[in-house]
Amino acid sequence: MNYTRAESVEQAIEAFHAHPEARYLAGGQSLLPALRLGLATPSALIDLGHLHGLRGIRAEGEHTLHVGALSRHAEVADSRDVQGLIPGLAELAGQIGDRQVREMGTLGGSIANADPAACYPAALLGLGALIQTDRRVLPADSFFQGLFHTALEEGELIQRVSFPVPEQSAYEKFRQPASRFALVGVFVSRGPLGVRVGVTGAGPCAFRAKALEAALQADWRPEAARAVALGAEGLLSDLHGSAAYRAALIPELCARAVARASLGR
Repeated sequence: MNYTRAESVEQAIEAFHAHPEARYLAGGQSLLPALRLGLATPSALIDLGHLHGLRGIRAEGEHTLHVGALSRHAEVADSRDVQGLIPGLAELAGQIGDRQVREMGTLGGSIANADPAACYPAALLGLGALIQTDRRVLPADSFFQGLFHTALEEGELIQRVSFPVPEQSAYEKFRQPASRFALVGVFVSRGPLGVRVGVTGAGPCAFRAKALEAALQADWRPEAARAVALGAEGLLSDLHGSAAYRAALIPELCARAVARASLGR
């Protein structure tokens, strides 16, 4: 396996194309376990860890929050800008894995991997985020396309994620106790883009719960979310929970998130 420590975005992309089946290495919290288990066998690793231009959190007035792709979960959780503008996002980042994972894992690495139980995808969908790559801007609504599958093209590199600032936001997560991934996680927001509800852990990839959005757009109360009955078709079913169980969890977690969002920003 070849290894390249990239000193610039251009060098990283060049190194990627020089090796068939190369992989970018960000925080390594998903890729390194996959390597150990033999689930990933890249021909080369392109280490992005020293690309400081892909880190950092910046507020653009009170309307947009930009988060660099290599920003670590702990940085997002501890950022005063994130806490002040999108508290639900800070709460979400603070619940990812354990402290060690949060100190190493990155926003860009998480969404590029698109684990069906990862937390960040719910926030991107629940906030209507935009993903800036080295080639284009991708809306979150079309980014997550299936199990570990995104709209990214071969070698495309995420540079930052831009989050519209909502009036209210919150995240509720029902943890799988061993892995701390979301058995189901629900991110809700209300703001200029209307009501948005992003769900993770329940399907092959994160998705928006349109029925809950419609109910909450008409009546922003926990009771309105609990009154929505979701079908189990297309949801995951495994030893941790059936599809029907996950379908029942989504409205309840959504209701709790609405209650918490209503208490804060």
